[in-house]
Amino acid sequence: MPSFTADELLQQSRDVAERAYAPYSEFRVGAVVVDEHGMSYAGVNVENAAYGSGQCAEASAIGGAVSAGAGRIKAIAVSSPNAAPCWPCGNCRQILREFDVETVIVEGADGSALELPLGDLLPNSFGPEDLKGAGT
Repeated sequence: MPSFTADELLQQSRDVAERAYAPYSEFRVGAVVVDEHGMSYAGVNVENAAYGSGQCAEASAIGGAVSAGAGRIKAIAVSSPNAAPCWPCGNCRQILREFDVETVIVEGADGSALELPLGDLLPNSFGPEDLKGAGT
């Protein structure tokens, strides 16, 4: 079973960010998620001329993991050659919350890996357990 350090995941996210499709903003983002089995899945941001139709790297990586049959996502690393740190946007934070991601890794201004729990990025969040009993 593969196992990755925070620095290794961050490097993978840096590498994949180079393949992002960002012809409009030129703001490339790469993300790598790791599932409960230690498997990693990469994603990049994919822009679109209809701006709202684009996809963030975090959502792309999670989509790849889910389509490959991954269950629980343990960690995500996010980076961009355009900004350090490159924090997940609000929509991506909610997607990460949906999958109960434990650890978020971003690149610090000095290039080091910053690790923090998702709860620090999205306190008092709304999640699947909040819907239990809805409509009854």
